[in-house]
Amino acid sequence: MTHFSKLKNCFIIAEISANHGQNFNRAVTLIRKAKQSGADAVKFQLYRPDSLTIDADNKYFRIRHPKWGGQTLYQLYRKACTPWRWFKRLKKTADDLGILFFATAFDKTGVDFLEDLNVALHKIASFELVDLPLIEYAARTKKPLILSTGMATIKEIKEAVSAARNAGAKEIVLLKCVSSYPASPKEMNLKTIPFMQKQFKCPVGLSDHTKGIGVSVAAVVMGASLVEKHFALSRTIHTPDSFFSLEPEELKLLVENIRMAEDALGKVHFGLTKQERNSKLYRRSLFVIKDIKKGEIFTEENIRSIRPSCGLEPKYLKKILGKRVKKDIKTGTPLTVSIVKGIY
Repeated sequence: MTHFSKLKNCFIIAEISANHGQNFNRAVTLIRKAKQSGADAVKFQLYRPDSLTIDADNKYFRIRHPKWGGQTLYQLYRKACTPWRWFKRLKKTADDLGILFFATAFDKTGVDFLEDLNVALHKIASFELVDLPLIEYAARTKKPLILSTGMATIKEIKEAVSAARNAGAKEIVLLKCVSSYPASPKEMNLKTIPFMQKQFKCPVGLSDHTKGIGVSVAAVVMGASLVEKHFALSRTIHTPDSFFSLEPEELKLLVENIRMAEDALGKVHFGLTKQERNSKLYRRSLFVIKDIKKGEIFTEENIRSIRPSCGLEPKYLKKILGKRVKKDIKTGTPLTVSIVKGIY
């Protein structure tokens, strides 16, 4: 799992984020449900409120958002954070179930903490993409590094990728992302995915904050190697991220539809498929539709292009019209070269 560029299938991450509601048993249940739904990995966020901001209540720190407004950044992060004492047990739960466990670190102490847990990879959130020292610190672990690119200009992405590579990152995955909650499908611009692949020469995935599964499935068609979706037991259990998260049945549906899309992409192919061989019989061909006597002329009244395909191909109709019949033919007889005089 350490080589995203070699994966045959899109890697699907259930982002648990704050959807545990600071209830440990719910966090464990989310891991189990993610596994049952077919996700490849579960991801948590590793921070303390002080990792992200300060406890201040002035105009700079008050949130303006329809769901999160009416509080400060510090107050939101205090409600949303995952207790660090849980992580060892959460990772063991995931390991025992056979689903990959990792987390987003937001400062150097978080990277160190995750290294002590021996996670397989590291993730940097969109809002931290401009924190080049943090990116460099995570890159020095030499583990695969996922960089989410919400809000980022191409210049900022170049700087982040360069910082990671110069610090020793052996594999980088970029995530196309729109950092609004929920995100509008009209703003996703999925055509950016193949552009990013070409520009940065690395796997590119999608961190999807839209509602539903359609955008994520479309991203796979555009070449996404990885899809990350927020995941909750139920949107009726109100947590900071529940309003734009998938429920278990929806995550299962996402996995199934992504796998279906991957199968459907296939390869460049023309002509019959294996299952079309039986269908070919029901193509059109030329048939006698009215009894004809020997020596009569073929006309549009006595021959026609109909199904099935037992006669000559319809492209020969113009050549046959006006020709003489070699023998008596009954209605329902497929036209063949042997009964048409002078077709060649």
